[in-house]
Amino acid sequence: MTSHVPASERAAETPILAATAVDRSPDAVPPLERLTRRRVLHGAAGLGVLGVTGAALAACGGEETPSGSTSPSSSAGGSSASGSSEPAAAALAATADVPVGGGVVFETEKVVLTQPTAGDFKAFSAVCTHQGCTVASVTDNVIACPCHGSMFDAATGEVVGGPAKAPLPTQEISVDGDQIMLA
Repeated sequence: MTSHVPASERAAETPILAATAVDRSPDAVPPLERLTRRRVLHGAAGLGVLGVTGAALAACGGEETPSGSTSPSSSAGGSSASGSSEPAAAALAATADVPVGGGVVFETEKVVLTQPTAGDFKAFSAVCTHQGCTVASVTDNVIACPCHGSMFDAATGEVVGGPAKAPLPTQEISVDGDQIMLA
């Protein structure tokens, strides 16, 4: 037969671990034990903000020139594609510098000059309408963007392939003798 022991007596028989007094004053607690969940979360949030800020600042850094880009070193003058009221524009390129069926990208001016057929010169914004990368080259009457593969017609600026949906905006130019200038 099993004897029935009242709960109060069972509790008395259960061994109790001896509780030790712990001094939790700030001076007695080692620094690592003073960490609280709040402190850890605040620290993690701070690191996250630093990481996002660092990434944003890195994105604002200088551009790298794609390895296949065509940028002449003899780009003349401080002409601007903005069309502001500046004095007469300096020559952007000589007509002989722009191959038939090809073109030249001027990264500083953000302009691409093309010559779709002999003697027919066109100019477009060199900023891809997909995500703002600078186009890199013009070959076989196609302006190519290296970032995501968008391609544009060298005669019209219209999209001929890739993710871009809008054409490259045209830029006004003038040809004076053998010199091409932004208008």
